[in-house]
Amino acid sequence: MIDLVGLKGREDYYPRELSGGQQQRVGIARSLAVGPDIWFLDEPFSALDPLIRREMQDEFLRLQSVLKKTIVFITHDFDEAIRLADRIAIMQDGAIIQTGTPEEVVTHPATSYVAEFTRDVPRAKVVSAGVLARPGEAGQVRVPASARIGDVAGRVIDEDKPVGVDGADGSPLGVLHRQDVLDILLGREPQQ
Repeated sequence: MIDLVGLKGREDYYPRELSGGQQQRVGIARSLAVGPDIWFLDEPFSALDPLIRREMQDEFLRLQSVLKKTIVFITHDFDEAIRLADRIAIMQDGAIIQTGTPEEVVTHPATSYVAEFTRDVPRAKVVSAGVLARPGEAGQVRVPASARIGDVAGRVIDEDKPVGVDGADGSPLGVLHRQDVLDILLGREPQQ
C-alpha cells in the first residue's frame, strides 16, 4: 500500500514529519489495507489547502484507474463531485432526491432544490461533446463524445469547419459547431 500511494521511503516517519498531503496518503493506504469491496470516503480532502487538494484528487483518480473499486465519496464541494464522479446523488433532508451523471444532474435537475444547487455550475464543465453533436460534415479535427465542452472548446472555436465527434468505438456520431460551443460557454442554450 505504501508503494501504491507514493510513500516509498517514508515508512519510518512519524505523522508530524509528513506534509498534509503525505498524511492524507497514509489515511488512504490505511483504508485500502483491509481490502474493502466498497471504498467509503467521507469528505477526505476537506481540510487540505487548494493545491494539495487538487493533487489528492489527481491521486484519487489515479488510484481508481488502478484499483477499479466501487467508491462512495461524500463531499459538499460540487466542483469536486463533478471532477471525480461517474454518478452523483444529491441529498436533501437526509433523502436522495436525484441521481445521475454530473451532466444529467446539471442539465436536467429533478427538483427546484437541485436546480438551485447546480445553478452556478458552468455547463462547459459537464456537457459532453456527444450531447451537442449533430449531423453534418466534419473537418479533420475530431474529439471523443465523452470530452467535456470546456476541454475541447478552444479546438472547436479555432477550426473553420465543424469538429467531428466520435463514439467510444471510434465511429462518427456527428459534428460540433462553433456557435453551439460558444452558447454553452456563455451560458445559453444551443440553437439545435
